[in-house]
Amino acid sequence: MNYNFFLTMEERDFFDEKPENKPSTLTCPHCHQAAEYQLQWLVRTKKRQLPARADERDRARFAKARSYMVRRDDLVACKNLRCRKRFEVSGVQSVAFLD
Repeated sequence: MNYNFFLTMEERDFFDEKPENKPSTLTCPHCHQAAEYQLQWLVRTKKRQLPARADERDRARFAKARSYMVRRDDLVACKNLRCRKRFEVSGVQSVAFLD
């Protein structure tokens, strides 16, 4: 029986992760007021070296890997005190490559 598929590395083994907040100007679709919101992102930076347990497939995947950010916030609450409705974050991409 071949157990190689159990030993393959996961994507998170190739990256260091850290949370980060970035400002973004959004407009509430309910009250149409624009405001600046701090959106949460998960920044994944590629490690300098591949861990020692990697095989040829892992080396190929690591060579193609790029640092990127993933947006964690999908909804925000309007900052207008009269509105305060939650709305979906649109117009801000959910994944951004860091090159």
